[in-house]
Formats: sequence, structure tokens, C-alpha cells
Amino acid sequence: MFLSIVRPAVEPSGPDAVAVPGSPAINDLSPRALHARLLENAALRRMRGVERLRSNRLEDADYWLHAAPVAVRKASALREEKSFAPLP
Repeated sequence: MFLSIVRPAVEPSGPDAVAVPGSPAINDLSPRALHARLLENAALRRMRGVERLRSNRLEDADYWLHAAPVAVRKASALREEKSFAPLP
């Protein structure tokens, strides 16, 4: 039996700014979509931190809970940089 490694039909041309393992790379995000993904990333990091606290894995929980504000700061900086209109 032969096994062949098949490459995907479309390969990403550059790194995804807010890559999450397992998610497809999206190269051209609008500022609003990138902002939303950064905030989602922060929420996922917080949830993972709480999960680690419940599992009594304090070092992992510290990492994830301290990593969440980084994504929020990036989202805030993006909003200031792009100065897109406030949400209705």
C-alpha cells in the first residue's frame, strides 16, 4: 500500500496575525473582523485559564490569565490605529 502526502490546494501566503491552532488562515481581514478575532482570542485565553485553575494547574492558569490582556491590548491598539467607526 502506498501513502502519499497531499498538499492543500490553497496554501497561506503569510502568517495569520491572530492564528489559533486548527483554524484556517485568513490573509486579508477587515479591521473590524481582526478586532473581533482578537477579542475572541482573549476570551478563549481567559476560559482556558479558568479551566486550568479548576484543574489545580496553577502555573498553566497564570500563563493563560496573563496572556488574555495582551490580546485585548492588541485589539485596542488596532481600534486606535485604524480609527474605524464605533459599533452601533
